[in-house]
Amino acid sequence: MEDARHMKQASRIVISVFAAIAVVYLVYFLPLPLFIFSAGTAEVTRPMVQVKPDSFEEKGSLMLTTVRVSDASVFSYLLSFFRPYDELHKRSELLNKDESEEEYTQRQEVNMLSSQSDAIQAAYHKLGIPYHISHDGVVVVQVFKDFPAAEVLQPGDFIVKIDDAEIQDSADLQKRLKDKKAGDTVKVEYKRKQAVQTATLTLALLPPDPGAKPEERRAGLGISPANLQSVKADDESKQVTIQAGEIGGPSAGLMFSLEIMNKLTPEDLTKGYQIAGTGTIDVQGNVGVIGGIQHKVIAADKAGAEIFFAPKDYVSSDGQRINNYTDAIQRGDEIHTKMKIVPVGTMDDALQYLQSLPPKAP
Repeated sequence: MEDARHMKQASRIVISVFAAIAVVYLVYFLPLPLFIFSAGTAEVTRPMVQVKPDSFEEKGSLMLTTVRVSDASVFSYLLSFFRPYDELHKRSELLNKDESEEEYTQRQEVNMLSSQSDAIQAAYHKLGIPYHISHDGVVVVQVFKDFPAAEVLQPGDFIVKIDDAEIQDSADLQKRLKDKKAGDTVKVEYKRKQAVQTATLTLALLPPDPGAKPEERRAGLGISPANLQSVKADDESKQVTIQAGEIGGPSAGLMFSLEIMNKLTPEDLTKGYQIAGTGTIDVQGNVGVIGGIQHKVIAADKAGAEIFFAPKDYVSSDGQRINNYTDAIQRGDEIHTKMKIVPVGTMDDALQYLQSLPPKAP
């Protein structure tokens, strides 16, 4: 009788422990189909941008800004209602169709590399520095389900050769597959990290191109490829390289271009100020709108920025509006920031503003 009572007590304890573990998992670790956007960080761009020689001392700092994107659990979802500036988004708003988080990360990495290339070109154009483009290959951004390639290729793989022909860019890849039909096989040489591997893959019909007839469907691997390239200055002493670590996305373009300008010109653009900002940039120096600027304003304010460059609001030809500067001003008012929020449409706008600043008193 006594043994039976002890057994029941032990069973209740075991059940209670497992129930507690299940509750903890459900509340803290079970992912919801949501992402939480919040303020990220403001990162000084000086150590990310390298030129030789690099003896120039900045009295202030130029900073890129980020948005923190985190998976939502039941706990963080409930907590977001007590954090006025957290923002909930459905996963489908961030991920492309059938895109995994790994593929999204790879896409953001490619966007960052493209942004760096554009920033270097914008600065070279402004300074009149001759350069040329070096093709660095084709990287796999996404592998589509139900294609044979999905069993072999992964996001981040580099396509090195198709049937022993070298692949330098997406045009080369398309050329090698142009006359192939569904069911044909090709030998694919690809690089994953530092290891080069080879596989024979069967081609399948791709979805029709926009505006194309159904009978014009092409055969392919079933991947989303992206070209990678390097910008090479003709004068090696003007060569710029950028290492941004794990930061992804295209929105650091403006701040990278300003940092490059600062390192390749004799005057200190910062004049002793802490300057943050955001915005894409193209090779002509035009600044484009980005997402999550309200979170970046908070990140810059927390980092002690005195000036924040925000892309001007964009209005499309059909009247659709994307606010950046307006949203930045609104969030700045909400958090009572002392930062000066400056609208910019081009890199020249930012440069002219910085040139008009008086040097900051020590």
